[in-house]
Amino acid sequence: MKGLLKFITCGSVDDGKSTLIGHMLYDAKLLFADQERALELDSQVGSRDGEMDYSLLLDGLMSEREQGITIDVAYRYFTTEKRSFIVADTPGHEEYTRNMAVGASFAELAVLLVDATQGVLVQTRRHTRICAMMGIRHMVFAVNKMDLTGYDQHRFEQIAREIRRLTSEFDFSSVYILPVSATEGDFLTRHSENMPWFRGHTLLDYLEHIDVGEGERADHGFYMPVQRVSRPNLNFRGFQGQVESGSIREGEEICVLPSGERAGVKEIYVAGKKMEEAFKGQPVTICLDREIDISRGCVVCKELKPSVGNLFTADVLWMDDERLVEGKNYFLKLGTKVVPAVVMKIKYKIDVNTGDHLPADGIYKNEIARCDFSVGEKLVFDAFKRNRELGSFILMDRVTNMTSACGIIQHGLRRGENLVNYDMEITRQIRASQKGQVPLTLWFTGLSGSGKSTVVNEVEKRLVAEGRHTMSLDGDNVRQGLNCNLGFKDADRIENIRRIAEVAKLMNDAGLIVLTSFISPFESDRERARDIIGSDHFLEIYISTPLAVCEKRDVKGLYRKARRGEIPNFTGISSAYEPPRHADLVIDTSKCSVEKAGVMVIGLIGERLKAEM
Repeated sequence: MKGLLKFITCGSVDDGKSTLIGHMLYDAKLLFADQERALELDSQVGSRDGEMDYSLLLDGLMSEREQGITIDVAYRYFTTEKRSFIVADTPGHEEYTRNMAVGASFAELAVLLVDATQGVLVQTRRHTRICAMMGIRHMVFAVNKMDLTGYDQHRFEQIAREIRRLTSEFDFSSVYILPVSATEGDFLTRHSENMPWFRGHTLLDYLEHIDVGEGERADHGFYMPVQRVSRPNLNFRGFQGQVESGSIREGEEICVLPSGERAGVKEIYVAGKKMEEAFKGQPVTICLDREIDISRGCVVCKELKPSVGNLFTADVLWMDDERLVEGKNYFLKLGTKVVPAVVMKIKYKIDVNTGDHLPADGIYKNEIARCDFSVGEKLVFDAFKRNRELGSFILMDRVTNMTSACGIIQHGLRRGENLVNYDMEITRQIRASQKGQVPLTLWFTGLSGSGKSTVVNEVEKRLVAEGRHTMSLDGDNVRQGLNCNLGFKDADRIENIRRIAEVAKLMNDAGLIVLTSFISPFESDRERARDIIGSDHFLEIYISTPLAVCEKRDVKGLYRKARRGEIPNFTGISSAYEPPRHADLVIDTSKCSVEKAGVMVIGLIGERLKAEM
């Protein structure tokens, strides 16, 4: 028997994916008696006027049955005399492209359906591109609904030529095109008298015999991402994870990345049993012959040389309803490591129809783009074409933790390899001690006209009166100098806040207490500022004055201009403001005097300084 085959069905909506798999399982007699009986009963109220509705075997959600479409990924496990299979039936509707990508990420082969009455559609091209992006090397194109064309050979050959043109730009290991009828069963498990002109394999026969391992990359060495450090008692320390490549034996030397430290393997446990050797796919616990610093997200390897750095170029499939813009920050998960990440540059987006590279300043849902990324700390990665596990990642929204994109790494950026942090002998601690204070950044956020700058001015006067060394950074002042080249689009606002955070960090390094007054409307950007500066030195103060009060004050006349449409992207009117959910201090200047606000902030600083001592 051949090994397990993991494959997906995909294609445009209503192309018959669920029907095809359901009918194939039914004809191959791979259903239990109760499943077959349930299918017959469900079909009586199905969408085919009482005839057998094979799609009901996979469309299990009520909303799927009501709409007659697949929404979520449905997995089926089945075995024939020749092979075992796991199939993921994925949705075809554009709205659920992210679910299709999830299914493609696990598969070795894709069965992509094409409606014979419609031919190759945009979603057909998008799914083909996603399959290639996710590393699927073997494609089967099933031209379905041949019964609706009268089993027209000319129509099939016309679509087959179009498919070959489509696949010519991709590096697939195999492409097989066959005509089928999912409802009538033609060429699913048996040859068809309706299409004597086609002499190829049936779909099931082809799936049973294809060798998906042929021509695939060989393992280049042992590696294991660390998922957990096991410390049940003082005498045992083991590093747990799944072997993703190669094998490891007792006594062999391993390297731990990103630190580069080396040690010998003292003991190996597989599922709790002591073993001399562990292999790919096994969950293991490795004990080393000396103590070195290893934590979750590190990679234990041997005879493998992945990249270690914080800059790389990757292709991403964007899945979020909000568009991707340069400078926006996310959490990036690669293997067992989760790190802050930012899209430095959108190099181009990829046209799903032609493959052309198009300039873009933003990426919308279901679009594919090539971007440069920067992550918050050293990361172990590799090009996806060499290593699927170390070359693929997901991006998560920092506020909601929802998956925003999936991506594959193309290559590292050399400028990241050439940069080395130089540790000065005069440190932040020395400079702060010289000034007799603890460096802090007080990050004031709120709408225009809320009173941020007024409160900052009051607080700074009180700090200076106490003999503190301070520096204030005001939005308008910085915009006229350091950030004079930035506008007010989302990408510009994001970059504005990033630069301010970096400047504040440098001033903290100089031992100063920094007070910033910026609208900083996006919560994710404020969280990134906290990451850059360091949460121990960051206090977020929300000036929560209501919009109506801010607009009534309208010190600069900006609200009136925004209401007249003269200022686009104005926060609170035509651009959103996301209030802090966990601010260290909230002040409403419509209910609180400037003097009282100053006292409140000074009190907050005192509490933080006591905690530091």
